[in-house]
Amino acid sequence: MAVDLLLGLQWGDEGKGKIVDVLTSKYDIIARFQGGPNAGHTLVFNGKKHVLHTIPSGIFHEKAINLVGNGVVIDPVIFKKELLGLEQHEIDYRKSLFISRKAHIILPTHRLLDAASEAAKGKAKIGSTLKGIGPTYMDKTGRNGIRVGDLEMPDWKEKYRSLADKHEAMIDFYNVDLSYDLKQLEAEFFEAVELLKTLKIIDSEEFLFNAQKEGKSILAEGAQGSLLDIDFGTYPYVTSSNTTAAGACTGLGVAPNQIGDVIGIFKAYTTRVGSGPFPTELFDEIGETMGRVGHEFGATTGRPRRCGWLDLVALRYACLINGVTQLTMMKADVLSGFETIKVCTSYYYRGEEITHFPYSLDEEYVTPIYKELKGWKEDITTITKSDELPTELINYIEYLEKELQIPISIVSVGPDRVQTINRKNSALSLG
Repeated sequence: MAVDLLLGLQWGDEGKGKIVDVLTSKYDIIARFQGGPNAGHTLVFNGKKHVLHTIPSGIFHEKAINLVGNGVVIDPVIFKKELLGLEQHEIDYRKSLFISRKAHIILPTHRLLDAASEAAKGKAKIGSTLKGIGPTYMDKTGRNGIRVGDLEMPDWKEKYRSLADKHEAMIDFYNVDLSYDLKQLEAEFFEAVELLKTLKIIDSEEFLFNAQKEGKSILAEGAQGSLLDIDFGTYPYVTSSNTTAAGACTGLGVAPNQIGDVIGIFKAYTTRVGSGPFPTELFDEIGETMGRVGHEFGATTGRPRRCGWLDLVALRYACLINGVTQLTMMKADVLSGFETIKVCTSYYYRGEEITHFPYSLDEEYVTPIYKELKGWKEDITTITKSDELPTELINYIEYLEKELQIPISIVSVGPDRVQTINRKNSALSLG
């Protein structure tokens, strides 16, 4: 049975966690395929807010299996905190949570290396979350990493010590003021590792092969967003993994011809956390209103998100590189009250107007060109049917569908799982 994908199409924070939670009832298995605790998936239901960083967003559904795939990097300390948080809500994760042996482990020294590297960059900081993600992926590609499967081997602590010593030498090389107590960090780390070892650790690719043979339905859950992809994002202001559809194949061991629907998620406007180019960013009252009404703060870092109008050039690009078959538009409710809504339809780039995503988005090269649409004033947060949406919002949705040539199947009108509208043209049924 084909594996469906759910991906973010902007710079992350699109609302993937909510939609995975909403769709989980349709799937037997939810599988995270890349990233680590730098991701923050926020879910709201029954009036309560839940934030997940590594654990798949289907964990709150009793019948779903949740798999942390080989492409994910795991910080045992943060992972333990997530598990303890689930226990508070009486979630029996031990029967439904599986970990790939091939997933890599974030060491305490990876986080220290991340902090030292970012501090050494000075004004050239890339906006790292300082979770050790980059150094862990560097060790993975440098063939030095420690994987979950190593924890089952008798010599894993010797392997750990060798790598941690190497990291400390590298930290010294950066020559920055970085005080830390490694013994204390290690004590917390080793304690968390013992909990991790008690979970269901599996050969995940074989598990998924068999699940497909048995006709199990699988949804692959991405983290971050397509514009943060290490190859196709706004490099170097990107994450360290492939956040696009291709990353699902390498991050889970799924063959390309086994990919089914690709569900792309985007906000009705655009946000970005940290450094990096952002052509449609607003520095005025409108941008401030978007951030305030939309509660735009990073779920992982707490940093305020930069806000701006929807960038159709970037969105079209993300749809193309992912092969998106269906779209989900989030936070339509945040735009309620604006007289006029703008959409960036092209760029003025180095002397000419272009509609494709260029090599550089540096502000000295790129000026956004906008189309204006009429806004809506109604509060849409209690609307439950597509035909009850304001005419201006329907016009906005249909305009985007026409430009992207992809149906917008789901529209979110609030943070709670019930504030989700299934449009009539959707191939998905939310039950």
